[in-house]
Amino acid sequence: MSSIPFASRPLEPNHIALVAGKALEQQRLKRGVEILSEEVDERYRLIVGESAEMKEAVDLAKKAADSSATVLLLGESGTGKEIFARAIHNWSERKDRPFIAINSVGLSKELLESELFGHEQGAFTGAHRRKTGKIELAHGGTIFFDEIGDISSALQAKLLRFLQEREFERVGGVTSISVDVRVIAATNRDLESALKTGAFREDLYHRLNVVAIRLPPLRERREDIALLCQYFLRKYATEARRNFTEIAEEAMERIVAYDWSGNVRELANVIERAVVLGAGPTITIDELPSRIADPISPSYREMPSYREGVNAARKEIVLKALSRTQGNRSAAAKLLGLESKYFLKLIKSLQIE
Repeated sequence: MSSIPFASRPLEPNHIALVAGKALEQQRLKRGVEILSEEVDERYRLIVGESAEMKEAVDLAKKAADSSATVLLLGESGTGKEIFARAIHNWSERKDRPFIAINSVGLSKELLESELFGHEQGAFTGAHRRKTGKIELAHGGTIFFDEIGDISSALQAKLLRFLQEREFERVGGVTSISVDVRVIAATNRDLESALKTGAFREDLYHRLNVVAIRLPPLRERREDIALLCQYFLRKYATEARRNFTEIAEEAMERIVAYDWSGNVRELANVIERAVVLGAGPTITIDELPSRIADPISPSYREMPSYREGVNAARKEIVLKALSRTQGNRSAAAKLLGLESKYFLKLIKSLQIE
């Protein structure tokens, strides 16, 4: 039997336009993702800064990101631990998989356990249906345990088993669930001190402390402050649609000199406040909170002068000598190795009755 030739149907103009439109849309989406990736990369670069301390932390993080090793981020509140954790995730092969963050603070032991591991229907009062936990949702990706030092001892034991076996049961369940996740934990607590008091399990600590990375406080990397200020200035000026382009030199000097107990988070808040309340286009010293604008910090103002400090110390010594000699001034002078005439003048100058 002879084959019947197939005659292709000519493409209609509308069909051609539709295909072309989809192709252009895919190109726009692809470019949008590329632009977003560039912005994210810049965000991480700017947040971590250029200081030697942060460069060392970044180098460690990039090396750890190439593996599935557990990472423990140590640092004060506001040093950017979650941003750093997200950067590690995005540098890893898991970057296209979920990044799930959970904060241990503010949740009861029961609620936190349900958040982490999920629960079965009827596991407790109010459990009307099965819930998938955060660890299960992170399968293939990264789970970030923020404030790991605050979890209860009972939950520490369950978390230890998960880290050892990479499996768990939902609350009220009996079936083991296996997951493939990278674990990053963070804390602002001194875990080694917590080990000594028994507040934190030693075996859990060693499971978490595979690659430990310390994020230095902002006061230890002042060379990063100007860079961070410029980033936050652009960010908040764009969000608030305000015309801010620079920070005055005097204002920047005060910002760099400040100790930043709240670290990067506090700096971000200060710049955002200045952008919202200021006139622009320059952030001046008038837009800064008084604690930063005032070159003399409250703690410094409360300190006595050198002369006041010396006189206070001298008065204390004289009073102790008089106390030992039951108020006998000659004996007190002898005890201190001073001439009686000088000792009497000293008592008078120190206004000792």
